[in-house]
Amino acid sequence: MYFIGVDIGGTGVQAGIVNESGNILFRKECTTNVNSGFESVMDDINTLVRELIKENNLNMDDIKSIGFGVPSFINKSGLVTCVNLGWHEVDFMQALKSRFPDVSVYAENDATVAALGEAKFGSMKDKNIAVMYTLGTGVGGGIIINGKAFTGANGMGSEIGHTVIGENYFNCNCGNNGCLETFCSATAIIKHAQKLIEEGKNSKILELAENNLQNINAKMVFDAYRENDVVALETINRFKSYLAKAMSGMINTLDPDVISIGGGVSRASDIILDGIEDLIRQQILYKKEDFAEIVCANLGADAGIIGAAFLN
Repeated sequence: MYFIGVDIGGTGVQAGIVNESGNILFRKECTTNVNSGFESVMDDINTLVRELIKENNLNMDDIKSIGFGVPSFINKSGLVTCVNLGWHEVDFMQALKSRFPDVSVYAENDATVAALGEAKFGSMKDKNIAVMYTLGTGVGGGIIINGKAFTGANGMGSEIGHTVIGENYFNCNCGNNGCLETFCSATAIIKHAQKLIEEGKNSKILELAENNLQNINAKMVFDAYRENDVVALETINRFKSYLAKAMSGMINTLDPDVISIGGGVSRASDIILDGIEDLIRQQILYKKEDFAEIVCANLGADAGIIGAAFLN
């Protein structure tokens, strides 16, 4: 038997046929036509999955289940609200069941399914309690306990990017102030570097951005950090300080075996991991005890497909 994982994004949908060992055997993708509306997007996904099966000489009887990662929260009734996709309380689960009536379908938040992929076949494999932070434009995450995604009593758990860890000078997109996302996302890194430069600090970052503040990206800040740029040092050290604060809180609460860092920001793993355990140890309760191994994710973009495939 095979599994299918579908990773739904704001610009594209990726689907893959996955075997029991977690290998993606075949894959296919399509554009997310957000402006066409929910039902049209779901029709496109239906076509995508069925073409994927047919093109590889399989039929639905060969598929044990289909899992979906969605960039949103799915409530207990199966309803989804996702600003990026223009969906407001759409009946996502019913839409899946009506299009795939002959196979089991499952769905979960995309960061959670990425964490599940890493827990089953990647950086958090064989760990009983595993936590993943996905650091990208925003901050997502997932908590995996004994091989199962943990989402809480009402499906709202694992939103670790919206843990409030301090007071910030701008609000989060969710409306709150002080979310981890506003300290440890690529967006947060860019905003802080821009702020320091606007305040008059000289920086190589501006040169990398061709003297246009709006061109600054997180990679430029990390590149400048490697050259001991003052603005980059302050920005990245601040980022690491708050990331360590969030992780120490997670360790004090959950005591996981491993914490994995994924997302685009994790490409700078040499910088992020350097000294992070020392920063965490300063803030955990039991300072002399062993605590979670801090690692970087290793499945990359495939984590979403693989994790979705193994939802159940």
